[in-house]
Amino acid sequence: MTDNIFPIFDKSLSALEKEKGLDQKGLVIWMVGLSGSGKSTLATGLENRLHQNGFHTMLLDGDNLRSGINSNLGFSEDDRIENIRRAAEISKLFAFNGTITICSLISPTENIRKMAAEIIGDKYCEVFINCPIEVCEERDVKGLYAKARRGEIKNFTGIDSPFEIPKSPSIDVKTNEMTLESSLDYLYNSIIDKIKL
Repeated sequence: MTDNIFPIFDKSLSALEKEKGLDQKGLVIWMVGLSGSGKSTLATGLENRLHQNGFHTMLLDGDNLRSGINSNLGFSEDDRIENIRRAAEISKLFAFNGTITICSLISPTENIRKMAAEIIGDKYCEVFINCPIEVCEERDVKGLYAKARRGEIKNFTGIDSPFEIPKSPSIDVKTNEMTLESSLDYLYNSIIDKIKL
């Protein structure tokens, strides 16, 4: 089958040509962290702020992806890997197109994050939404921790499925120590130089 595939990447417009058209650099802002850490809230806040400042963006949220392109995937290890692989491949296409792509995905292990980084390449920017599980459980905005503790949800990250703290994220946002507004300011100011052409 692969003998009959002929990619035309070399014939399409270059990433630089597309970036010049948008007057911005394509970047994948890969936001990782536990459920309840603030990923989705910061992702939507960042997208809005970037839009207000004239940047072209795309937001890929884990739950949105799982309700569409990844709706056939569960939470087994293999399915989690495939979930991230698909998200990374989609993000890579958007970034090549000059789009600032914000990915809000738990991405629980170093191996999964390494795979995403290898797929995306030099446009990958890992952001750790850093919040202790105790605080995430107190927030429990979706009621998921309570369900996991009662055994109603299996393979829940941080409870009966591991979450490995990122070893060297590009940006570390400690949402338990900062307000939402200061967290957003810090994140925006940390990426702005990476996306200006």
